[in-house]
Amino acid sequence: MKEYPIIASVTDLSKVDSVIKSKVQRVNLVTGDICVLKDLVIKVQNSGKKAFVHMEMINGVGRDSIAIKYLHENFNIDGIISTRGNNISAAKALGLAATLRIFAIDTTAVESAIKIINKTMPDQVELMPGLMPKVIKYVKSRIRQPIIVGGLIRSEEEVKQAIHSGADYVSTAGVQLW
Repeated sequence: MKEYPIIASVTDLSKVDSVIKSKVQRVNLVTGDICVLKDLVIKVQNSGKKAFVHMEMINGVGRDSIAIKYLHENFNIDGIISTRGNNISAAKALGLAATLRIFAIDTTAVESAIKIINKTMPDQVELMPGLMPKVIKYVKSRIRQPIIVGGLIRSEEEVKQAIHSGADYVSTAGVQLW
């Protein structure tokens, strides 16, 4: 993924065909429901891409370790995204890739998130919103995991700025950036 550091964030099911044709190697599924999820995962994986499921955004999916185990065993997902440290630990125990999504709303939230990162050891950290060069640099200096930034990124210039600030990857719903 280092060659093309864009992660497609699918927030609209009508964009699935666009992501299949894109250059991205990882797809974050952040919309839909349990009834369509398996077909989405299969379609994404059959196109040679990794399918990550956002545990708090897919309707009909529990937000606990049992749901993660179910998705792993029955949907063959490549990884999860979650805002909850216990979900990160559950995914890692199953051998799934785990991305902890954090929101930098203030200093306390960032410091609390760093503690959770150091405790749960996710494979990646997704920092939101993604247009904060100073915060990206700060978080990057405090953790060992690759940083994904996402949220509000809509242009190539913003992608370049995020990467220049220390982000390893950029997650975006902007089809033109895929």
